[in-house]
Amino acid sequence: MAYTVHQAKTHFSRLIKEAEAGQEVIVMRGDKPVAKIVAIEAPPAGKRRIAGGFEGLIHFDDSVFAPLTDEQMIEYGFDNPEKDARLRAALAKSETVPEPA
Repeated sequence: MAYTVHQAKTHFSRLIKEAEAGQEVIVMRGDKPVAKIVAIEAPPAGKRRIAGGFEGLIHFDDSVFAPLTDEQMIEYGFDNPEKDARLRAALAKSETVPEPA
């Protein structure tokens, strides 16, 4: 069944009941259909999401939690002496030089 936007706003509860009954409800703006109201399907009985459902499917090596090497730290942008020196030089130009820790 098709309704104008004004009719849909006025009789929204009735349109929801029609959709729940299995009818397709179309909302029109002038001659142009702009929306469709349909019932949402209920989830299949017995198929519920279970917390921890991926347990055992995803495996991490213990190396994931190992500390990074010096090369990795530099590669990822941590503890980069060259970058630190450039930062100190730039800050010295602006006259706010923090003391290295």
